Amino acid sequence: MARLIDPPAVPACARPWAAELARRVRSHTAIKILGIGAFMWVFFLGYFHLLRHPAHAVTIMPLTAVDELIPFQPQTLAIYLSLWLYIGVAPGLLLTLRELGIYALWLAALCLTGLACFYFCPTTLPALAMDFSGHPGFAMLKAVDAAGNACPSLHVATAMFTAIWVDSLLRRLRMPTLLRVINGGWFEAIAYSTLATKQHVALDVLAGALLGIAFALPALRWQFHAGESR
Repeated sequence: MARLIDPPAVPACARPWAAELARRVRSHTAIKILGIGAFMWVFFLGYFHLLRHPAHAVTIMPLTAVDELIPFQPQTLAIYLSLWLYIGVAPGLLLTLRELGIYALWLAALCLTGLACFYFCPTTLPALAMDFSGHPGFAMLKAVDAAGNACPSLHVATAMFTAIWVDSLLRRLRMPTLLRVINGGWFEAIAYSTLATKQHVALDVLAGALLGIAFALPALRWQFHAGESR
């Protein structure tokens, strides 16, 4: 992921890296928390409307050899749900309102593109002969988030968008390599969990990853080039 984009490095901070992280997390904390909450609320209004009222004929996504290879693993549900913590990491590392605004605009564009895909080309998962009754968490998940809105996986798309931004920020701030490894591992675990929880199939994951990359890279170029031109 480090090779996807290489923004110019800034001079090393005089303060220790942990203090720099803390400074960034404290910057505009209330706006970040309220903004993320409002963003998700608006997004889910559109998401669940399209999930329950598809505008066109729904296509069933095909299974691949990858889907056959990965079994149902209920223990990965916590990782799957950790996306809602993970997506707060990148905005948490941003320092200014301008940076937060650019980030929010590009993430909104990504989500709107995904919703447009769900509107014009609605997709769903193939029926799986699985009994979720022994897994209360899954019963609740399936009741709320049905098998529709499958491709592209916005779960993976937003995770990929986050992962690229966080990796770029950590490199730019010259943070310890371990933090970048953790970031990459968290993304990979979330992407894998979408298959292991049977919330998506491999083609959904691939399409979601490409969607995340398609928006993260130009967003970063805009962010850093705009900052350098000021």
